[in-house]
Amino acid sequence: MNTLKQGDAVPNFSVKDEQGNTVTLSDYKGKKLIVFFYPKASTPGCTNEACNLRDNYKALQDEGYELLGVSADSQKRQSNFKNKYDFPFPLLADEDKEVINAFGVWGPKKFMGREYDGIHRKTFLIDENGVVERVIDKVKTKDHAAQILES
Repeated sequence: MNTLKQGDAVPNFSVKDEQGNTVTLSDYKGKKLIVFFYPKASTPGCTNEACNLRDNYKALQDEGYELLGVSADSQKRQSNFKNKYDFPFPLLADEDKEVINAFGVWGPKKFMGREYDGIHRKTFLIDENGVVERVIDKVKTKDHAAQILES
């Protein structure tokens, strides 16, 4: 797992969001971007994290950030997740793991003694030039916006 680090340029990507719109990194050129990766839509931790970002969306926008949520869920599952919780930001349906692999967040995980491959919950803060400013490895799902804003 070769995770992007602070100072790394983010490779361009092109993936569909929950509505089938194509989203690319270059869409955000000149803007600060938060890309948060979560293992699975509508699971408790992922719901807490996304709802916390939704509830603090205005504060994040006031700091100049756009948001993108990413998981390997289908468009339908992402759409249901977004509609159920009224998220104001796009959710990428990265079923081919293009963005997930570009950021290096797919790899071995352990849960209840079982090992498997999956998405590591990480958040990347990207500057206006597409360079990683900060990586949050230990995401606090219920207080994630505060972690982002404390920098």
